[in-house]
Amino acid sequence: MGILWIAGVAVLLVSTALVLTIGPSGLTAGDVVQSALARLSGTESGLTRIQEGIIWNLRLPRTLMAALAGAGLALCGVILQSLLRNPLADPYILGISSGASTGAVLIVVLGVGAGAVGLTTGAFVGALTAFGFVLLLAFASGGTTDRVVLAGVAATQLFSAVTSFVVYTAADAEQTRGVLFWLLGSLSSVRWSDVAACGVVVLAGLLVCLLHTSSLDAFTFGQDAAAALGVDVARTRLVLMVVTALITAVIVSTCGAIGFVGLVLPHAARAVVGMRHRVLVPTAALMGAVFVVWIDAAARTVLAPQELPIGVATALIGVPAFVVLLLRTGRAR
Repeated sequence: MGILWIAGVAVLLVSTALVLTIGPSGLTAGDVVQSALARLSGTESGLTRIQEGIIWNLRLPRTLMAALAGAGLALCGVILQSLLRNPLADPYILGISSGASTGAVLIVVLGVGAGAVGLTTGAFVGALTAFGFVLLLAFASGGTTDRVVLAGVAATQLFSAVTSFVVYTAADAEQTRGVLFWLLGSLSSVRWSDVAACGVVVLAGLLVCLLHTSSLDAFTFGQDAAAALGVDVARTRLVLMVVTALITAVIVSTCGAIGFVGLVLPHAARAVVGMRHRVLVPTAALMGAVFVVWIDAAARTVLAPQELPIGVATALIGVPAFVVLLLRTGRAR
C-alpha cells in the first residue's frame, strides 16, 4: 500500500508540473523544474520575469488550489457517504455547497457582518444551516436513503433560490456577472493567501478524519452497530459534520460551487483500495487532487481564450456517474 501512495504522490507532482506548462506562454516542464530548483537554491533560473510571474503568481497558486479543492471535496464525500450510509451523498447534491454559496453571497452583496464576519465564516454558517436543514427534513420524513437525497434536493433548490433572490434584488450589474460566474466554479482569481487558508483547513480536516477512521468503519454497519462497538456516535457525528461544513465553506468561498467531485472520487477510490477508511481516506483525497488539477487544466484550455467554469466541467463528468450510481443503487434493492 505504501508503494501505491508513493505512486499517487508522484502522479500528483508530475501532473502539477505538466499542468503548469499548459497555456500560451510556451513554458516547458524543464522550465518549471529549473525555476523551482533556482528558487530552492537561491540562484537565477534563466527565465524571463514574465515567465517567472506566470509560474509563481498565476499558474502555481491556481494549480495548488485545484489540488486542495479536489482533495477536500473528495474527503467530504467519504465522510458523508459513511455517516449517512448513502452512496449518493456529496456536499453538492445534499445542498451544503448551496448553503455555503448563500452565506458567502450575503456577505458579498449585502455586506452582512462585513468586517466582523469574513467571507469564509459566512459560507461556514450557510453550510451548517443547510446541513442541519437536510438532516432535520430527512429524519422527520423517515431517514431512509431516498429521503436524505430528496431532502438534499430540497435544500439545494431552497438555498439556490435565496441566492438568486439576493443577487437579482441587491446586486448591481457588475456584481451580478461576477457572482454568477463564481457560483459556477472558478479558480481564475486564486491568490497565495487563499491557498494557505484552504491548505490549513483541508490538511486539518484530513488529520481529523484519519483520527476517526475506525469510527467511520463502524458507521458503515449503521449507527446502532457503531454505538455497540464503543463509538461515541453523537460526538463523532458532530465533529465530522463540522469538518465537512468547514472544508466545504472554505472551498466554496474561494472557488465557488464545484459539484460531483465528492460523489465520484470516493467510489473510484473504493474500487482501488476497498472499504477500510484508514486507506480509503488518504487515497480518495489524493485521487480528488489529481482529478481536479486536470479538470481545471481542461477547463481553461478547451475553449481558449475563453474559460469554461470548472463547475460545468465537473458536472459533465459527474452527472453520468450519478445516473450510473442511481441505477446500481436501485438494482441492489
